[in-house]
Amino acid sequence: MSGDEQPFPQDSVQAELEHWVADMPEVDPLTEAARQRIGRLTRLFDRLLSKVAVDNALTAGDWAALSALQRSGPPFQASPTALAQQLGITSGTMSVRLARLVQAGLVESVAAADGRSKPVQLTTHGQNRWRAATKERTAREHVLFAEALSRDGLSDLNVLLGHLLARLEDEYGPAGRHDVPKDA
Repeated sequence: MSGDEQPFPQDSVQAELEHWVADMPEVDPLTEAARQRIGRLTRLFDRLLSKVAVDNALTAGDWAALSALQRSGPPFQASPTALAQQLGITSGTMSVRLARLVQAGLVESVAAADGRSKPVQLTTHGQNRWRAATKERTAREHVLFAEALSRDGLSDLNVLLGHLLARLEDEYGPAGRHDVPKDA
């Protein structure tokens, strides 16, 4: 190890990596470690999101639907079909979710201009619940990053991840524009 390299932290990947790559000598341990860490971080951030959702009387899927409506911009509405497609769920799952969100007063049905579809719209109560949950999630994430990395380290991480994301998007197309948890 050269003088400017940092030792790997003893995380769950590092604890398993040597044994795993011993069985697969053709696998580059640095690449595998990075991929494993990114995957595990994704799953842990999903866990954090699900915990914050529960703390705000939501499911992760409810939060994903509210997020999609919020990010649609004023008047914060979309058809159930468009929401289901955006979230990657079936129309039946979307119907159940919307019924729950309507009952909770977080979304409401609105008249459609074409008379064929009945879009749903985020209510003020829904926006407030979404904002509270999002504020809590981002605050928790900020603390996690601040405890693990300096501001310069976080900036460096964003540059490195940006390079990797750009390369992957060149190869496989753009990623979804916002998180959709697995149970969405």
